Amino acid sequence: MRRHSSGSSQDGDTSPVEAPHVSSSPRLLAVDANSPTQSPAGLDRRRSTDKRSASTRSRRSSNVNWMPSDARDGLLEKLPSAALTTSPPPLLPANGGQAKEMEKAQESRFVGRRPRLRSPWAITFSTLVASILGIGFLAAVLHSSVTRQLDSKGCRMSYMRPGYARLDDFDTEHTRFASKYSLYLYREQGIDHGSKVKGIPILFIPGNAGSYKQVRPIAAEAANYFHDVLQHDEQAVKAGVRSLDFFTVDFNEDITAFHGQTLLDQAEYLNEAIRYILSLYLDPRVSDRDPDLPDPTSVIVLGHSMGGVVARTMLIMPNYQSNSINTIVTMSAPHARPPVSFDGQIVKIYQDINDYWRHAYSQQWANNNPLWHVTLVSIAGGGLDTVVPSDYASVESLVPDTHGFTAFTTTIPNVWTSMDHQAILWCDQFRKVFARAIYDVVDVSRATQTKPRAERMRVFKRWFLTGMETVAEKTVPLKDPTTLLTLEDNSNSIIAQGERLVLRRLGASSTGRAHLLPIPPPGSPDLKRFTLLTDQKLDNPGENGRLEVLFCSVFPLQAGQATTVFPSQINLSGETTGSTRLACKNAASDVIALPASYPTSRHPFSAEGEREMSPFSYLQYEVDDISEHQFVAIVDKATTSTACFVIAEFSDHSQSHRTTHISLRRLLSLGMRLRLPAERPMVTEIKVPSLQSSLLAYNLEISNQACKENMELFSPLLRQYLTEPYESKYFVNVRHATVSLHGVAPYVPPPLTRRSGEDGLIFQFWTDPTCNSNIEVKLTVDAMGSLGKLYMRYRTVFAAFPLLVVALVLRKQFRIYDSAGVFVSFSESLDMCLRQSIPLMLASLTILSLSIGSPAPAGNASFWHWRNSTSSIVDFHQNDLLIGTQDPFFWFLIPLIGLICVGVCTVLNYITLALTHLLSAAFSLLSFRPGWIRNDDRRKTGPPPAFLSSSPRRRMITTVVLLFLVSTFIPYQFAYLVACLVQLTTTVRAQRIASELRSSANSNFYNYVHSILVLMLWILPINVPTLVVWVHNLAVQWLTPFSSHHNVLSIMPFIVLVETLTTGKMIPRVSSRFRHFTSVLLFGISIYAAVYGVSYAYMLHYLVNLVAAWLVVVHSTSDSWPFSGLSSLYEGNADDRKRGKEP
Repeated sequence: MRRHSSGSSQDGDTSPVEAPHVSSSPRLLAVDANSPTQSPAGLDRRRSTDKRSASTRSRRSSNVNWMPSDARDGLLEKLPSAALTTSPPPLLPANGGQAKEMEKAQESRFVGRRPRLRSPWAITFSTLVASILGIGFLAAVLHSSVTRQLDSKGCRMSYMRPGYARLDDFDTEHTRFASKYSLYLYREQGIDHGSKVKGIPILFIPGNAGSYKQVRPIAAEAANYFHDVLQHDEQAVKAGVRSLDFFTVDFNEDITAFHGQTLLDQAEYLNEAIRYILSLYLDPRVSDRDPDLPDPTSVIVLGHSMGGVVARTMLIMPNYQSNSINTIVTMSAPHARPPVSFDGQIVKIYQDINDYWRHAYSQQWANNNPLWHVTLVSIAGGGLDTVVPSDYASVESLVPDTHGFTAFTTTIPNVWTSMDHQAILWCDQFRKVFARAIYDVVDVSRATQTKPRAERMRVFKRWFLTGMETVAEKTVPLKDPTTLLTLEDNSNSIIAQGERLVLRRLGASSTGRAHLLPIPPPGSPDLKRFTLLTDQKLDNPGENGRLEVLFCSVFPLQAGQATTVFPSQINLSGETTGSTRLACKNAASDVIALPASYPTSRHPFSAEGEREMSPFSYLQYEVDDISEHQFVAIVDKATTSTACFVIAEFSDHSQSHRTTHISLRRLLSLGMRLRLPAERPMVTEIKVPSLQSSLLAYNLEISNQACKENMELFSPLLRQYLTEPYESKYFVNVRHATVSLHGVAPYVPPPLTRRSGEDGLIFQFWTDPTCNSNIEVKLTVDAMGSLGKLYMRYRTVFAAFPLLVVALVLRKQFRIYDSAGVFVSFSESLDMCLRQSIPLMLASLTILSLSIGSPAPAGNASFWHWRNSTSSIVDFHQNDLLIGTQDPFFWFLIPLIGLICVGVCTVLNYITLALTHLLSAAFSLLSFRPGWIRNDDRRKTGPPPAFLSSSPRRRMITTVVLLFLVSTFIPYQFAYLVACLVQLTTTVRAQRIASELRSSANSNFYNYVHSILVLMLWILPINVPTLVVWVHNLAVQWLTPFSSHHNVLSIMPFIVLVETLTTGKMIPRVSSRFRHFTSVLLFGISIYAAVYGVSYAYMLHYLVNLVAAWLVVVHSTSDSWPFSGLSSLYEGNADDRKRGKEP
């Protein structure tokens, strides 16, 4: 019995053979049109290769018109002679108004003729070159990130004797998360005895996948420091210092960076934990605290990584106890923006938290600010932190400098080294400074357990900043005189005005000697600054060291006036009767520690195993700060001759400060050269306002200075620093310095106060002024080193930007298919897109970035700032778009990232091809049968051992069950992973059929399912993190379903589309105006992926889900567009017994 094809318009078609059909799910239909010139041909149906003309195979019945209006689908069929002589139209150049004609020309070459089958492995020369360039740039970025512009590692290992007491009473009566999380009290063995609380409560919050045991380095240092030093210091105990009770939370290594609900759960649990911790100090059974002290009402919070974000989230939770947190110190915490934007809820949480904090500190009156008492200090690890970009640790966009700041570990005195994400917890130098800073802010005599906010900020700035910042407060003007200095009247130790004091040795006089520098009067024509540098430690009042620096005024002793009002007295008058008395203030409290710089120095820090070098002591005062005094007294108290150096001077601002205005383009092409003259101050500062971006790295070279008469007192010392955030880096014995910074960074919100155009990177040089020689300074851009800076700032771009390429490739495939009936391969479509649509898209995006890069004039509304419609001066979302920067200098990043993404998409395409071919070969080996067999043979042998057919009812039940599980228990990300695996199986089967039955229909279907698989694979990384969180919760036996990610509409189109493709149904061609909807939809996705993809990557899943829904609609319709219902999507098995042969 011969059967006519219902989809054929040839009424006289009497082909006796039907198209092969897949023998198991998914069922793939070989679809070919019939030629009027064809003739039946014999075929040995037992052979695995089809040598027939494709014209002898007909299509199965369908309600869709598979035939193009002017061409056939089959690629191997014979063409009429007229068609054979038709040549494809030449490709038109894509310039000006010919862009549309070129696109039509590309599509028209598939119309009117049957092009030969093109292997999906084929790649054109232009695509190959573009892909190689893209992968080459990517390899250069990765290579640069691990080999160039790397900070030195200087952390020394820390040691401790940890113990942990679990607080089992904090159970389900207190929190619903008691079965998932646990609360511990840290105890240092040998020092802390028992588990009673007795000091000041501190809560440690671990970060993403962090352990509660990470508290041990800091807690151990705090316990040992109090035990060995502070408890014996009566003054400290009287000031309210007590031991610290470190509480830590076991989150079972929860993954908070990827899942917003987990972050909220932790914040809720911690608020209940604080309530419980405070109650412990009220219970005499578990508290060993002095009953005369006030009961604690707040807890100091330390947060590492995402734990710092959780700490800020606690203050906006409904169960937050008012004023229970007033001090937050975070380490390597991404405050400015989420590390990844794969979860919509965590993006919203970040927005809610940051908006709350900004709104609170924007209040005019303290009573209206719920965070007025809160201080927030963010410590960043710097360039060695490759987990979270240290740019994200900035809090300048959240809090004013009166309530918080950001400091880098390279800035902190006596630390001076960068740290990776975990080392910041155990670094010995840092934990020592950290513990001392915490002890300086606590006050057990107050219910808050801490000093007032302003005093806390002064303490944190003193410990975590260099002391040279403009916000650093000098203590000398605030103190009373403490030292009475008595000198001979005929002393010749007064240095002439404008002269420099240089001492190469101390102890020249056994009785001591004072050197006096007159302080210039205020109101001088040029601003002056006093600086002093020495390699000796400066004495505090009453200490018997070698060197003491005093700011003095004449103290006339009146008759009957006692001198006992001064705690310290220095008498250098000898036996003479005539003497001069000076009332002085000691400057030791304002000493700035600088790393020692000698000819043998290599790093500013002392690494593990190296002998610790004593730092230099440096003083720096503006004249206005010391104008109430008359002299600066440098007192040499050494009793024996000691080799050292002391340099002190007053310098003019015009000589010590220089601003160099040079554009980045000129700096990139020619570099910058400067000469420091021989007659220069000891300290010289060079500001380069154009150096603000964290995307560029530089090389700084300093020539050797020749000391002719005397040896060099110290080697050149360099400090590079930014005024905001507070990042300083030191280079000792500097001849060559690799300069990188964390300034204006991509996607980071701007600070609360706008930066001045004069702000930029500043280089501060300490050089020996006695050498009297010039120094040449050369600054150049390190182009290769700058490539490595792109890695940390643009890692997440590969979750979004490649979709621009994939969406445009799919758009081209559908346009050609709808117009010519040929679904070209992914690589062929990519080649055509590289000739026009991708370059045009990248050019348009580049122009867009330049247009939004120029700030709008004041008072004029900006179209691109529509999201911030308030009257706020600062737009905190201005860096959310495109490449995250408004600097027009970086316009080239868009085409560069686009080129890299082309290479990455090409690599993924071929990886997918290799995987499908490998699995197809494996299935062929396992099945031991051809891809298709005769129907008679099928009846004899029974069903094949693999690729068993699945009935429509089973597929419908599977879909319903999966959607039900999504709505109740599993997140839709799990169902998406299942859909990807099913789509991979469909693609493997389609490839097997296409390779064994070479026809245009099989090739079309294979190319179609392959491209859909590539699209789904690019969305998979957005869904995997949430899936990992869910699996982790199962591993810790936390079976409570997520309160989010259960929307069945977020996954239903994917499931239905994938199940539809398992039936082997090729998507119908759309010949009506609706075909433009597919093109517009994919084009919109490509634009969104480029413009908003990095900041809102989670939306890409929903947009591609919309594409899947549209493809389902197309699958369920015919050319006349009657909706035939979802049941038609699962047809294909009813007439299996009548189909003749099946693959």
